[in-house]
Amino acid sequence: MNDKDISFRAELKALILAAVDKDEPTGGLRDDEPWFGPESRLELDSLDALQISMAIQKKYGVRMPDSKDTRRALVSLLALAEHLQTRLPA
Repeated sequence: MNDKDISFRAELKALILAAVDKDEPTGGLRDDEPWFGPESRLELDSLDALQISMAIQKKYGVRMPDSKDTRRALVSLLALAEHLQTRLPA
């Protein structure tokens, strides 16, 4: 992982936490930590997913339609970063 990836993930993490109005969990949020479901410390729900999608579209101009791809992308910070990097200009 290079400095650009680290910087992008940090920016994305801040965007996500702001979009869902949550503080970072104690000990930090791991890149592969789940955002939804019983193992999630963030305890996000479908409204949070919509808020994240809107924040991403506003910040990066990438639409996040309600699809299986979007649901897979919103699993964790790592999944979302990889999803966006394939859709953003280099």
